[in-house]
Amino acid sequence: MSHLDPAMSVSSLAVNPTQSPLSPQQMVDLLQGEILLDIRSHTSWGGAVTAKMYLPRVRSQIWSQLTNYSRWVRFFPDIVKSEILENSSHTTDHTHRLYQAARKTFFLLSIDVEIFLRVSEQCQEQIQFSLERGSFSDFSADLTLQDCGEGTILTYSVAATPLIPVPSIFIQEAIRADLPGNMKHMRQALCS
Repeated sequence: MSHLDPAMSVSSLAVNPTQSPLSPQQMVDLLQGEILLDIRSHTSWGGAVTAKMYLPRVRSQIWSQLTNYSRWVRFFPDIVKSEILENSSHTTDHTHRLYQAARKTFFLLSIDVEIFLRVSEQCQEQIQFSLERGSFSDFSADLTLQDCGEGTILTYSVAATPLIPVPSIFIQEAIRADLPGNMKHMRQALCS
């Protein structure tokens, strides 16, 4: 899957380097459909990851899909339910309470999780998710959108520690195995 327009050089893309310090090779990889991952430990029993992907759509075309939270079951196959519990609108920022349930199988163990989140939106730029309560001792996620030529770079950062003690190395390996496919699935849903 190649998203790279031959007429577009990497140096001609409008990306703010202070927000996204990517090397020219990383930009080429993104434009060719690769998912860039930065996986790290978060706590003794948790993990953190930042994933970046290129979407061949402008921000305005994908924002309404991203903020339609019931649609997240189409983005990530492990999410089985996603619904807004409460809305609160301000002039420029919107906040919501969100409930999500997921089912994950790893290492021959099936785990059901649920989470109640506070969601803050900064129109067409950022969505922040923070834990209210659920199957994690801590959880936070940030989704940011950044213009890149005729498309958008989506950056998704998550840090979480499950209530069930699982060594950090196992969580990191599960992320490394699953997240690229999940992000590609999300891109396909957003761009279809």
